Amino acid sequence: MSISIPVRSANGASKTPERAIRIVGGTPLRGDVTIGGSKNAALPALAATLLTSDECTLQNVPDLADIHNMVLLLRSLGAEVDVDRQRRRVRVRAASITRFAAPPELVAKMRASFLVAGPLLTRFGMMTAATPGGCKLGARPVDVDVRGFRQMGASLNFIADDDGGMTIVGTTEGLRGKQLYMDYPSHTGTENLLMAATLASGKTLIVNAASEPEIVHLGNMLIRMGARIHGLGTPTIVVEGVDRLHGVSEAILPDRLEAGTFAIGSVVTGGEVRLLNIRVPDMVPLTAKLREAGAEVWTNEGEMLVRARGPLRAVDVQTLPFPGFPTDLQAAFAVLMTQADGRSKLHERVFEDRLRYTDQLRSMGAKIDVPRYALVVDGGTDAASDVLYGPRAEIHGPTQLHGAHVRCLDIRAGAGMVLAGLIASGETVVSDLFHLDRGYEALVPKLQHLGAEITETTVDGDASA
Repeated sequence: MSISIPVRSANGASKTPERAIRIVGGTPLRGDVTIGGSKNAALPALAATLLTSDECTLQNVPDLADIHNMVLLLRSLGAEVDVDRQRRRVRVRAASITRFAAPPELVAKMRASFLVAGPLLTRFGMMTAATPGGCKLGARPVDVDVRGFRQMGASLNFIADDDGGMTIVGTTEGLRGKQLYMDYPSHTGTENLLMAATLASGKTLIVNAASEPEIVHLGNMLIRMGARIHGLGTPTIVVEGVDRLHGVSEAILPDRLEAGTFAIGSVVTGGEVRLLNIRVPDMVPLTAKLREAGAEVWTNEGEMLVRARGPLRAVDVQTLPFPGFPTDLQAAFAVLMTQADGRSKLHERVFEDRLRYTDQLRSMGAKIDVPRYALVVDGGTDAASDVLYGPRAEIHGPTQLHGAHVRCLDIRAGAGMVLAGLIASGETVVSDLFHLDRGYEALVPKLQHLGAEITETTVDGDASA
């Protein structure tokens, strides 16, 4: 449902309306919800289709803005891409790649765009891409990827752009297998180097590799394409290069982050929700913390039932690479902490500046303490917007939240604001929905199906929290 609200400025001129979500809190979520395909698995799978000239078919692909942008990126390189949105199916044939430079306007929209670098380098020997954009979560360099490519024999140069950005230009006469030690288990870095190694000559060892389910999914897809890979899901992945890969038909695994958002929503609203189409082992880090907080969780093959049992208890959470607690669920879990009895502690150990959303929760009445530090640039202090939030937060509860106008600062923080609106008194308006479009498919209809009083509407484009 979409409600159009005419908007005029003080002088009578029309302003550009902005999409927003209106929520009236206080209704428990109840019912069944089917979880869609994982964005974080579909994006590298789409990039991997560049490794072969054969047709690749991907099923259970979510209908998201990031997926649309990756499709545009593949097409811009010369790949034939057929998208069946109704069937959630994407077919790619990268037989006639004519361009090896990713369009800057697409790269700026999402970090995952850099995933085409590994396939382009290893199959064609060249690639050009601007340093990637995406959610503002602090420094998210591609140094792991670049260092690995260089160790495998690629020449990569950084060229300054007129707007202050950087463009990476890479060439190679053929990647060679090496032992690659990663300073930290980078999700994107592991995927990029894994894909690059499949067609490199010799053996590649990726040490301190990430082990998220999405990486295991990518590795298994590559194996079905003819790659020789061992050690998926462990800190050391071994890849023996092959001459060519062939096409594949692959089903994208369920989105554990979407599932986690609905699971937390069930508990924090005092409801009862059954999640369909999940992988139970992928949910263990979250379900352990939900149970510790006092929720009840039952699992069966492919499904999970989550409900609140009574008053919630304060817990301590620290985010870590899988199988640690996922950083992409910490904002949603912080909302749950506002309703728990006592002092909860949150330690973000993956991204350096991912607690900016706490200001949004405070505007709704949450009691959260987060240290902040002014950024010093060229010997001086910038404006108030240049503030680095510390990695730790203390959340005191339970606290009754009240409705407010809040913003989606990134994909997962936006989901947290929606959950906060579900439990707040009065009306909450959530704006900057383009972030949610990147990571959650049909979020509003799914919440409506579970009984939430929530609609998509338009508001004054100049409104802010």
